Amino acid sequence: MLVGYARVSTAEQNLVLQRDALLAAGIAPERIYEDTCSGTVIDRPGLARALDALRAGDALVVWKLDRIGRSLAHVVELVGALQIKGIGLKVLTGGIDTTSATGRLVFGILGPGERMVENVR
Repeated sequence: MLVGYARVSTAEQNLVLQRDALLAAGIAPERIYEDTCSGTVIDRPGLARALDALRAGDALVVWKLDRIGRSLAHVVELVGALQIKGIGLKVLTGGIDTTSATGRLVFGILGPGERMVENVR
């Protein structure tokens, strides 16, 4: 099952472009979760509901990678947690798809490097 997540930073922005892209990707409207908040906000109810709806074999789909994470480290951590549960991540712009071997390889390379940088700080 595909579960979509869309986020805009301010109320002046709208979710139409992201929502349309998620619908075009085959996600049912009731499986699209949304937030209106800055990317730095930790508490995102829509993202929390999307993550709760995911099960092993599912994939979280976002329009752009920056919609789900506060930083590269946060995105890598989230993707790692999803992978442990058997859940993939698909990014509609940029071609990232951790349900594929190539996508997992990309995040496998990013993940350890980011943790190594964290350990050096």
